[in-house]
Amino acid sequence: MKKQPKTTMKTPDLSSLSAAELRSVVAQFQAVIDEQNTALQDAHRRIELLEEMNRLLKKQKFSASSEKSKFQLNLFDETELEAQLDELFESLPESADEGESITQQRKERQTRQRGFSAHLVRERIEHKLTELEKAGADKIFFTKVKEELHYIPAQLKVLEHWQEKAVFTSKESTSEEQIIAAQRPVHPFGKCSASTSLIAHIIVDKYLYGMPLYRQEGKFKNLGQSIQRNNMAQWCIRFADVAKPLLQLMREVQNSGNYLQADETRLQVLKEDGKTAQSDKWMWVIRGGPPEKQSVLFEYDPSRAGSVAVRLLDDFEGVLQADGFSGYSKVCKENSLTRIGCWDHARRKFVDADKSADSKAKAKKGTVSKTDVVLSYIRKLYRVESNIADKTDEERLKARQEISMPILNEFKQWLEKNAGKVMKGSALRKAIDYTLNQWQYLIGYCERGDLMISNIMAENAIRPFAIGRKNWLFADTRKGAEASAACYSLIETAKANNLAPQAYIKHILDHIATADTLEKLELLLPWNVKLD
Repeated sequence: MKKQPKTTMKTPDLSSLSAAELRSVVAQFQAVIDEQNTALQDAHRRIELLEEMNRLLKKQKFSASSEKSKFQLNLFDETELEAQLDELFESLPESADEGESITQQRKERQTRQRGFSAHLVRERIEHKLTELEKAGADKIFFTKVKEELHYIPAQLKVLEHWQEKAVFTSKESTSEEQIIAAQRPVHPFGKCSASTSLIAHIIVDKYLYGMPLYRQEGKFKNLGQSIQRNNMAQWCIRFADVAKPLLQLMREVQNSGNYLQADETRLQVLKEDGKTAQSDKWMWVIRGGPPEKQSVLFEYDPSRAGSVAVRLLDDFEGVLQADGFSGYSKVCKENSLTRIGCWDHARRKFVDADKSADSKAKAKKGTVSKTDVVLSYIRKLYRVESNIADKTDEERLKARQEISMPILNEFKQWLEKNAGKVMKGSALRKAIDYTLNQWQYLIGYCERGDLMISNIMAENAIRPFAIGRKNWLFADTRKGAEASAACYSLIETAKANNLAPQAYIKHILDHIATADTLEKLELLLPWNVKLD
């Protein structure tokens, strides 16, 4: 015999209630049900968001990054886009010189380097016949059959500085002597056992190639000489100190331009006054300046407040390109700067939303997802930029106004129409809200032909720092962080001006000790330096 379940709640006797009382009871029950349904919906929503976050974290950790969409070609006809661009440029007047210049630029972009650089030292190795093999020959000659790239292992050597001195005896008195010594190079660090070449090598290995000092210590030991890592750290810090006037001059030149890009990234500094070792500190980077005087300047600051941007951009008047970080709003307001956004940052949010989407749900629908539509719109904007990369500023402006702006207007309408159809708090909704909130800044690049669709140049400059950080992990002190900022600034600025970083840093070390005037200091700016 089955046992009847125990009831903890008696069924209320409603027979004696009036119609009004019954309606009241029903309303109470309905309110309880509605409350429970709301709580259940909230719980389902939280579960969906947590599942979405989990999928994104897994994709970021284990999957290869890709922004390609299988629906791209179905959504937009890129051939039609290119035809639009061709038609636009054909309508523009073009001088013969301009046409030749653009053709030459295209050839340079398309031509791949074959063989080895002509700047490399070449050594001829002759493979000869024996005397017996070539006896009686009518003609003997050599033909080049191949080239090989040869590596010469690094080595250390000791430079012994000997100073010649001359002694002169006074004609009036043989007891009085005058000694004249030959001039010798002035070392920027005073008494230092490391040559400028070695210091430059250590700096570039650490900050360009991401080799921590303890690994360099082992490398030098294998080469036959022990160099303590604390000595190398001190040389980096001293280099930053002597380079301060040069970096300040670079900052002044940079702020004299009319277009800058800015970005920032985290840096762990163990010993910072008023901060814990685990708290976030920041490395700021600003790239730009006059067209022929580009610089990339890093600046360490424990704060991410807008006051830092105000300090760095004190004299700047022009266009500032950055992501949606609110810290740049302060300097833009105080200095009346024109601010434009970065489509790379907006796109990245939609890529993350796509990664976090439920793949099973997407497969079941079998339709184009909202993230696919968005990414295709953005790809079309980038396609325009790719096709006009070698055009003049005037031509780029015309293409953006006549082709990119209609795409942007259509894109915005789509975002506004679909925003309310996406769950609040989801990655996709956050991406849509970010894009709409930043819209006035994101379309700013279309107002001029010399602006870029993203602050990719600043991001590219900060990438070596991010890669190096994975190797050396942190800075011990504020001095170390400031030294890192100085070294990265000079290395990336050298690259921006097509100078070999190690050769440029050695050039600075060789001459900065005697650069005691503004004119001499200006000669050390990368656009004024010609290296052998």
